[in-house]
Amino acid sequence: MNELTSNVIPARTAALGAAIGFGAIAVFQLTLALGAPFGRAAWGGTHTNLSTGLRIASAVAVAFWLLAALTVLARGGSEAIPLPGGFVRWGTWLLVGLLPLGALMNFASSSVWERFLWGPLAAILAVLCLVVARSGAASTG
Repeated sequence: MNELTSNVIPARTAALGAAIGFGAIAVFQLTLALGAPFGRAAWGGTHTNLSTGLRIASAVAVAFWLLAALTVLARGGSEAIPLPGGFVRWGTWLLVGLLPLGALMNFASSSVWERFLWGPLAAILAVLCLVVARSGAASTG
């Protein structure tokens, strides 16, 4: 695994790829929070238009995914991201743990969009975050 994480995909490239993926998810969640009728591709896919509660959850998800993007960028070595090293280190490992669970939940969803778009994306993001987490590129302070 060290060879994969150190030679095949450099940490900065993996961090950038993960940040782009998290940014795309944040944009999608923002459209949901603003009332776009894309509910079939989120939150279990049972509603075209989301309830107020799910729209609020989507707004919270925007903040989560943007923080995830900043976290992996910082862990990947970006010095322009002013997050504490400990938060960045543990936050990246937390993403490594949460994303596979999200992938499994999406693969198990009745929504075709969740099974064939969000499930694979979560799995890819999990691998990218693993590469970044194992790199130790950011300071550990």
